[in-house]
Amino acid sequence: MKIKNIEVFSKNLALTKPYTIAYKTIAEVENVFLLIILENGVVGVGASNPDLEVVGESPSDVLKNCQSGYFQKFIGKKIQHFRAIIFEIGKAFPDKPGTLVLWDIALHDAFAKFLEIPVAAIYGQHHYSLPTSVTIGIMNIVDTVKEAAEYVKQGFKVLKIKTGQEVGLDIERIKKVNEKFGNIKIRVDANQGYEIKDLEKFIKATHTLGLEIIEQPLLVGKENELATIDPHYRSILVADESLKNSNSAINFTPSPQPFGIFNIKLMKCGGLLAAQEIATIAKAGGIDLFWGCNDESIVSITAALHIAFASANTKYLDLDGSLDLAEDIVTGGFILKDGLMSISDKPGLGVELMPR
Repeated sequence: MKIKNIEVFSKNLALTKPYTIAYKTIAEVENVFLLIILENGVVGVGASNPDLEVVGESPSDVLKNCQSGYFQKFIGKKIQHFRAIIFEIGKAFPDKPGTLVLWDIALHDAFAKFLEIPVAAIYGQHHYSLPTSVTIGIMNIVDTVKEAAEYVKQGFKVLKIKTGQEVGLDIERIKKVNEKFGNIKIRVDANQGYEIKDLEKFIKATHTLGLEIIEQPLLVGKENELATIDPHYRSILVADESLKNSNSAINFTPSPQPFGIFNIKLMKCGGLLAAQEIATIAKAGGIDLFWGCNDESIVSITAALHIAFASANTKYLDLDGSLDLAEDIVTGGFILKDGLMSISDKPGLGVELMPR
């Protein structure tokens, strides 16, 4: 079955409420979309929203790349050769994960629809349901507790709290949420906001609270400093901005491992194939997987969930990136009930385009 046509476009998706992390405030997000149309009318859908500060590529860069004449060469190619196409794009656009992921997702969706199976079935499904965390941005203690209460009321059992601006306030926020909602699991994401002394202070003050993870505490490039942290606490440290691709994974696998958990984001690594490479390396090193996201369409969130469920060492999900969108171009995709995520048995990603 051959590729008949392609269409690429971008859309600014408004958020229902702005939020703040360690280095910026976000109110709306630009996503780039790709439609791959096959001869039989099947449409594969891809989406991309890379973080410029993390990977050096913006959605505008992705759109510009994909509107170049390069990609017309894939019209007429067999969808059965989707892996070869992804490999070729990766060579043509090195260090452009936002461009690669757009095509990777759309090709996976089209190929799985051609086979009439879910994307996860291409690789073999290991997991069927896992809880996702929902994210609380940087805010004062009262607002943190208020937002936590809203999420708990909605049925979520895991909260991820953004930190990294003022360690003393961070500690109090975490303690207060734990005090109010002791049965809720808490994850922390510092977004590179701490120095090693801040991390040590934070761990000392919160070690009795049973925090599930501490994500990217230090700046990229300071990973070696984590060797001073007790191995027990290093086991819950997560590499996020530090982990971009399989080369990063290889660097962080030898002992002493600075991180016990790898955060895989399709927007960092370039798609499902690249994510699978990282997952394989992590498994060999005894490292758990934590699947994250940016503010993304249902399309790419669902794609991440499919490959997460196809990876044996997946342990954590943080795939809430589409929940705060006020709009999207598709319906369907992942299934969310009481904080638990699962995938449907529909072909491909199980998403349906809305009328435009």
